[in-house]
Amino acid sequence: MDTNLTLHTDKYQMNMMYAHWKQGTLYHKAVFEIFFRKLPFGNGFAVFAGLERAVHYLQNLQFTQVELNYLRQQEEQYDEAFLQLLEQFRFTGNVHAVAEGSLVFAGAPLLRVEATMFEAHLIETALLNFINFQTLIATKAARVKQAAGEDQLLEFGTRRAQETDAALWGARAAYISGFHATSNMRAGMLFGIPVQGTHAHAWVQAHDSEAEAFARYAETFPNYVTLLVDTYDTLQSGVPEAIKVGQALAAQGKRMRAIRLDSGDLAYLSKRARQMLDEAGLDYVKIVASNDLDEHIITELKSQGAQIDSWGVGTQLITAADQPSLGGVYKLAAREVPGREGYVPVIKISGNPEKLTTPGVKQVYRLINKTTGKAEADYIALDDESDVQQGSKVKLFDPIHPYIYKYLDNYEASPLLQPVIVAGELVMELPTLQQIRAFHEEQKAMFWPEYLRKLNPEKYRVSLSVKLWELRQRLITENSK
Repeated sequence: MDTNLTLHTDKYQMNMMYAHWKQGTLYHKAVFEIFFRKLPFGNGFAVFAGLERAVHYLQNLQFTQVELNYLRQQEEQYDEAFLQLLEQFRFTGNVHAVAEGSLVFAGAPLLRVEATMFEAHLIETALLNFINFQTLIATKAARVKQAAGEDQLLEFGTRRAQETDAALWGARAAYISGFHATSNMRAGMLFGIPVQGTHAHAWVQAHDSEAEAFARYAETFPNYVTLLVDTYDTLQSGVPEAIKVGQALAAQGKRMRAIRLDSGDLAYLSKRARQMLDEAGLDYVKIVASNDLDEHIITELKSQGAQIDSWGVGTQLITAADQPSLGGVYKLAAREVPGREGYVPVIKISGNPEKLTTPGVKQVYRLINKTTGKAEADYIALDDESDVQQGSKVKLFDPIHPYIYKYLDNYEASPLLQPVIVAGELVMELPTLQQIRAFHEEQKAMFWPEYLRKLNPEKYRVSLSVKLWELRQRLITENSK
């Protein structure tokens, strides 16, 4: 199977590229932004992920004869001169992006592309594919992490993921947001994520008895024994047989690691299993639970006093089952117009008010209150505005309800969109996954817990500068005549 992702795009992107070529506008530059309009899961924040894959994609864009021959077969009959131009295609634009692992919010640009129309159209679909999915899964994982607290979290989603890439990059996204390990061996190999796993029910079924299955597994992995105890009868057979193995290992100076529950009333079974293990002198043996868990079930089980130390979360995480798409968009914000200096801001007006775009080349600043050290707001301003960079007093207002506002003057402004690719060349050293994970934890510490809570979070401010607001209002008026 071909691994070249250059044609990982929609047909209309190629048609627009061809039209720009035919009309002589392919080298006109433009600025596009990726953002999402609504936070997923009713959460108070999202976790930005997918940048590393986006960078690798942009660095490796190339039309080979395989792609060009396929384009020759299209009914539009692209000119051969156009295809010859594609053969020389490389991404030569600029990319600014928020750091992976950042907490991000609706309406604020996550990634900004400055490139020729020719280039910018081709890459839209793939960038949205990568960022929408990984940000969604990282956000879902952050919610699960909040429910689990300091308990161990294991990503078990591979077999239920929507194909190979989803399983692989979903495991990475979950690790960014605080999961401790994955069951996916390839994710472990490629990303350095710790890998954990036990055995399946099939291992028990493949033996004459549960006792034989457990004993042979312990003989094979005496230092890594976790036993799945619910193949037949959890409390009458599984846990008692596991206890025998645990006691035998203890006599050898070894410690059984855990038992795993994968069905039934997890609250009741975990409490009874904990009691049985403790009474048998195996109070160090942990209890792992799985079985279609998510943040809601984990919260409920904890409220019932479940004695569970580790949570294996699969289907509900890797498919983001309660909201399986983020809805991020890639919109034109400004374009080059012959005879005019700089970029001309553009706007999209829709019959759906929430689809109104914010024009212009912009920067996003995170405003940190100097007194509390906490984030007060994200402030979106035109890229050439200097007031916020100098710490001048700014007005923070709700763009939907502008009569709701406050002023802020004791702050530090941190620009979130940082250069990643300049003139087609990578200009930053991509952080390791461990660094991204640590950065994410640091990010959470910058926000009041009211913004981070899972249920009914307080709304974090995302405000436009007055200059940007006035520009948007003017373009709305000009384009509504």
